[in-house]
Amino acid sequence: MSRTIILIPISAGVGLTSVSLGLIRALEQKGTKIGFMKPISQPRSGEDMLDRTTSIVRTSTTIETTEPVMLSEAENLIGQNQTDVLLEKIVAQHQQISKDNDIVIVEGLIPSRKNSYANSVNYDIAQALDAEIILVSAPATETPAQLKERVEAAAASFGGKSNPNLLGVVINKFNAPVDESGRTRPDLTEIFDSFQHSHNNIKEIYKLFENSPIKVLACIPWSADLIATRAIDLVKHLGASILNEGDMNRRIRSITFCARTLPNMIEHFKAGSLLVVSADRPEILTAAALAATTGIELGGILLTGGYKIDCEIKKLCNPTFENTKLPVFRIEGNTWQTALSLQSFNLEVPVDDKERIENIKQYTSGQFDADFIHSLASASVRARRLSPPAFRYQLTELARAAKKRIVLPEGDEPRTIKAAVLCAERGIAECVLLAKPEDVKRVADSQGVKLGNGITVIDPASVRENYVARLVELRKAKGMTEMAAREQLEDTVVLGTMMLEAGEVDGLVSGAVHTTANTIRPPMQIIKTAPGSSIISSIFFMLLPDQVLVYGDCAVNPDPTAEQLAEIAIQSAESAKSFGIDPRVAMISYSTGTSGSGADVEKVKEATRIAQEKRPDLLIDGPLQYDAAVMEDVARSKAPNSKVAGKATVFVFPDLNTGNTTYKAVQRSADLVSIGPMLQGMRKPVNDLSRGALVDDIVYTIALTAIQATQC
Repeated sequence: MSRTIILIPISAGVGLTSVSLGLIRALEQKGTKIGFMKPISQPRSGEDMLDRTTSIVRTSTTIETTEPVMLSEAENLIGQNQTDVLLEKIVAQHQQISKDNDIVIVEGLIPSRKNSYANSVNYDIAQALDAEIILVSAPATETPAQLKERVEAAAASFGGKSNPNLLGVVINKFNAPVDESGRTRPDLTEIFDSFQHSHNNIKEIYKLFENSPIKVLACIPWSADLIATRAIDLVKHLGASILNEGDMNRRIRSITFCARTLPNMIEHFKAGSLLVVSADRPEILTAAALAATTGIELGGILLTGGYKIDCEIKKLCNPTFENTKLPVFRIEGNTWQTALSLQSFNLEVPVDDKERIENIKQYTSGQFDADFIHSLASASVRARRLSPPAFRYQLTELARAAKKRIVLPEGDEPRTIKAAVLCAERGIAECVLLAKPEDVKRVADSQGVKLGNGITVIDPASVRENYVARLVELRKAKGMTEMAAREQLEDTVVLGTMMLEAGEVDGLVSGAVHTTANTIRPPMQIIKTAPGSSIISSIFFMLLPDQVLVYGDCAVNPDPTAEQLAEIAIQSAESAKSFGIDPRVAMISYSTGTSGSGADVEKVKEATRIAQEKRPDLLIDGPLQYDAAVMEDVARSKAPNSKVAGKATVFVFPDLNTGNTTYKAVQRSADLVSIGPMLQGMRKPVNDLSRGALVDDIVYTIALTAIQATQC
């Protein structure tokens, strides 16, 4: 039987959507099957339309949701004393969604001046659904002691300590900057200087509630990164015209009004800063262009006053704006009007801002009490697929436990530096950056990130000589000389590989700049294959909406023999098992069973026979066409007796052409994340990145490598 949790905000402005998304993610990471319902839609506009949380859940997950009752219909029923009719509609929705889900998350109404009935309706809904209650609050201008009093007063109206279904409270936006009325505001330079920034100790909250009947289930500190809006969102809000589109997804983290002289403005030219400037200030525009050429990712330039850029200045700056993808847009109003308009900017996350939504989910989910989440998730024992959130969570947790040291030969590459910082912050691994320290610091500054503990920067020139003799020894059979060794060690991938061979690091990740061949060749020459392995292969983890699949080999072996294909299948099955995926291996071909013939089909048949013979404990079947491997209805007609068909989790492709094409087609067409390629069969872990890898791709590849290091 499913369990129902209702989140009830005790006031407006608590960030209810963020809390809902965080709780959903925390439970997903435990493998729990979630359903979500917002019984009564409550969009900010007040119009009859879908609410923000339901919209985000529908667009960013495959979680089942209900169709909410529109606010006008709900208010009409409440006004006619027909609350019971409203509750019957809500119960009917709940019965449908609770059938196939372990836990149903319900989001209550937000109290406001317009709907003072919210608290009583929320309590009625909780009782009608037999839901357990979590209150959601935010401190606003209150001290921790005042917040405690208000939470306990609110709890009393929901039965207080005598209500066994009252689980506790989530405190959101802790230490957020607020205005005098308690509204949360970003720290936008020169607009909101008067806003209060609290510096309360989060431990004080937990200590205050120790003797309270209300348990704190999460205290979520305010994070500026979670409200970093995109340039395009400000353009829409201001109704601005775009002069240089650039990267309109660039994040705005601060706003600076360029009203002072240039020497007094330079310190504000930093990553994420939106420069608001009149177009008749050519010195600011040229300085911004110069800053952009040095790698500083300004958030954008907003031109005010209705002026046009001088033709000569435009000719001078435009090439730089275009090359650096710096967004430049313009409005007719003056600086004062612009400041007023910016103050009314809506900080809620847009439904289409996938990156920010993902950041909110990850951040808020990590703030919940781990024992509480475990107690909710452990109530379910249903066997299930490993979902992408559960897989990513598992990667992070296993990597943290591994405590490994990973070398990154592309140490001054911007995405790599950002990934290293994230790995350090999350405790995923200690990253060793191979690059000149001054170059790393310059790039980090330009990206707006800080290098802290958990990151080591090594200048290749200072250690290169240490590995010359060993490289000569390892490669002497191939005619390696000291001169040739020194020359090869100029390549940081070779240098990183020697550090790995010496045991100074536990794994290597490269490929953001280097090709796959550049990344793999040195380890194959120096590290070589693991005992019992005759081939090095690769897999991708394909994060489909509802489960994670394994594809191999999509990156290394162009045309493996039947024996090699069998080994790739076994390696891929073992890798899947290591990361919590139950391996059911489909040997892919253009033919299923005995329906086709030809050399390629025969190779797959023979590879399947060899793999089954070597590892009778594994579920391996083939040849199978892709649709027969993945779709149960097709499997019933094409391979009715197969234990793999229709439910395969590991797909082994007959050659590189098929594998690489398939993985990219699925990844791009379905717009899903793929992690890899992860190399298999190496004596020590080395992993390759796509040159188009995102920061998160690098983070998860580092996590994979750290976990692999525990298995070597």
